Amino acid sequence: MENIFVSSFFTEMLLPFLFVFVVTFAILQKSKILGEGKAQIDAIVALVVGLLLIGVPAPRNIIVGIMPWMTVGIAVILVFLILYGFVAGDLSKAPSWMKIVFGILAGVFTTGVILHVSGMGATVSNWLFGGGSGAVWTNVLMLILIIGAVAVALFGGKKKKKD
Repeated sequence: MENIFVSSFFTEMLLPFLFVFVVTFAILQKSKILGEGKAQIDAIVALVVGLLLIGVPAPRNIIVGIMPWMTVGIAVILVFLILYGFVAGDLSKAPSWMKIVFGILAGVFTTGVILHVSGMGATVSNWLFGGGSGAVWTNVLMLILIIGAVAVALFGGKKKKKD
């Protein structure tokens, strides 16, 4: 027997709509792009964006594909934060390197999930590591060397002491 939580209406229409509506509304409220105290206008704009998502299949399919991965990522982060809270205590005093590492990991995870869900993962992988990728990596290496040389030239010299 099928229940409402596995029906296609719930998973492919209602949840993506609610997700996009809430995130859009929160961004508009936080950024105050449309003005301060304009919750009704923010809600209407978020409603339109959510309905547009439901009306166009390609972006909706990407959101539907991302949601399970997002919940796994959130669960992993929640478990880590609970364990960290037990060991270190106050989470607001976490070292800055930890925030940077989590930001980088979240960015890599999000990029990987989007590439996988959108079907572009194989194309990007083939472009980076497939036939003819030698030119790409040569250009990347040369760019790194040029940036390194410019950095050494600008910041590597001895500093003059003031008398």
